[in-house]
Amino acid sequence: MGEIEEAIERADQETFTREPPKGLPARINFLLGRLKTTQAVAAEIGVSRRSVERYRTGERKRPPRAIAERIDAAVRARWQPRVRGRRRKRAGTATGITVETRARFGYTAPVGTTDDGRMRRLTVHLPPERARRLLDAQQQGATDQQMREIVAEGLQEVYFKDGGRRAAGLEVALTDIDYFDVSY
Repeated sequence: MGEIEEAIERADQETFTREPPKGLPARINFLLGRLKTTQAVAAEIGVSRRSVERYRTGERKRPPRAIAERIDAAVRARWQPRVRGRRRKRAGTATGITVETRARFGYTAPVGTTDDGRMRRLTVHLPPERARRLLDAQQQGATDQQMREIVAEGLQEVYFKDGGRRAAGLEVALTDIDYFDVSY
């Protein structure tokens, strides 16, 4: 998972209206409700069926850290899908998203300007059309590079070109990402 996809996932988790289950048996029962079989849960978290049954009954109370993290990730990925869907739809149709990043931007511009990439820290609100493109690409399994291009186009239009009021021939590329965060 790339930086942009992780940021979108974190933003999704910030939209939760309730916390996911805390206890291990409750988490396993939740996964069983979603995935239907102990075999499917076992495959998802990388353990045996018997281990899933032990976690469910409370026979084993503390899984190793790596397994506990996979259980947590599996639960959070499936928690409140309708809440996430409503929030994504609203971001793509009405509110847009806010992107905060520290990254290196490369430039292609007319002669007489610099093409040296520079690290910049930006916090920019992207309009709903750009948000919809990014969220749709993520849902369709776009690569990290494709999502970087979508973000770069949005930042190019909104921040660097100021909605078409300046820097007409400027092309922006998002190269090295130090950190990336999304909120909607």
